[in-house]
Amino acid sequence: MPVVVPVAVTLALVIAAAGGALYTRLNADINTFAADGINKERPAANVGGQNILILGSDSRSGDNSKLGGGTGDVGRSDTALLVHVYRDGKHAVAVSIPRDTLVDIPRCRLPNGTWTAPQSGVMFNAAFTVGLTAKGNPACSQNTVEKLTGLRVDHTIVVDFAGFSKITQAVGGVQVCLPKDVYQGDLNPNRGSKGALLFPKGPQTVSGKKALDYVRIRHGIGDGSDIGRIKRQQAFIASLVKKVKAQGLSPTTLLPLAEAAASAITVDPELGSADKLLSFALGLKDIDLHNTKFITLPWRYQGARVAVVQPDADQLWAALRADRTLDGADASGKASSSPKPTRPVSGAGIRLALYNGTTVNGLAARAAAKLKSAGFTVTSVGTAASQNYTSSVVMYGPDAQDQAKVVARAVPGAKLQSGSTPGITVILGSNYALPTPTPTALGSKARSADDDPCADLSYG
Repeated sequence: MPVVVPVAVTLALVIAAAGGALYTRLNADINTFAADGINKERPAANVGGQNILILGSDSRSGDNSKLGGGTGDVGRSDTALLVHVYRDGKHAVAVSIPRDTLVDIPRCRLPNGTWTAPQSGVMFNAAFTVGLTAKGNPACSQNTVEKLTGLRVDHTIVVDFAGFSKITQAVGGVQVCLPKDVYQGDLNPNRGSKGALLFPKGPQTVSGKKALDYVRIRHGIGDGSDIGRIKRQQAFIASLVKKVKAQGLSPTTLLPLAEAAASAITVDPELGSADKLLSFALGLKDIDLHNTKFITLPWRYQGARVAVVQPDADQLWAALRADRTLDGADASGKASSSPKPTRPVSGAGIRLALYNGTTVNGLAARAAAKLKSAGFTVTSVGTAASQNYTSSVVMYGPDAQDQAKVVARAVPGAKLQSGSTPGITVILGSNYALPTPTPTALGSKARSADDDPCADLSYG
């Protein structure tokens, strides 16, 4: 539940602090996962906003077994959102990552302390199952998202079936909308019959297991895909945000939500206490509905799976890294200034080697194409010895300083560094931003938390 659940829980914990015993009980209910599974080879720390990974676990262990939908104790995550909270504290965007997306999973820690070998071209939701435990492997999912995006994940939050059900009851239900009548057979296509009507077409309020059924429906609507289900899940979360905002942040409304959510979420150690959650939440409370956006990772079908579409995806990650909204606006909170006019850069007669110093796949190849179009001669393209460069670096040898300055103008944010090795070498850092997305490319596809809950519910 991006943004709204952490905020509501932490504010409620603060309100409860005067009660002492209640605060202590809620504080004790907060679960954490071990940080030793998070890779040390990570993207550089964020200089702008912060990124929160939200995972929905569908393990059927414990109280979750009463809510149906399959068997087995192994924790799986079929819902994942990367939420970027902008530095200005007034904007947020939640990016849904389809469970079938083909990704590279880096090495991940197993429960016995050993580490797996990296995997290539596997489904995204496989990361959460590494280790085959009921609690899943949030750290592996976090490692995978950082590998996919080149962004550092500041916090990870996992919500399970039972917790989701309790949260929706605590807020008194959430308004949803169905594009058509939905029957039991749509929820379970193996049923063999149409079954009873679960949801009539149109707007309605759901909570508990009914809310869980709504966000799990995949068959019988649109093309029956996970992509269509993601659209309805985004609409549901938007409606939940709207409901909590409308009720107001008072003890009467927040304490039941706090009691439901505190024991329902598992968080990284940096959020593992009420005080830490409070500090985190203070930066989220001023985000309004219209500035809370939902979008799906740029994708296309690859057989029965989903492939990431480039360069669209890297443009999205670059925009978030630069604290640019989906329509290209600056949401860094920094004082604006008129950009200085720049003259075109000509690389005629300048040779350089280019290396990727980040975890963003293909970044050096795309940068090479841009430099070649400006007249530079790129002699080699590859991966740097380290992928933790925060700033791009232009290294130059004797008598190459003047040419290096021209290269630095063509590589935004690059720093010059002299050395004894002849020639010019460029290592791209995480501050190297590809063109930010345009409104027609990304902004027009986004849902806002204040949108009509009946709008744009199905793919296909």
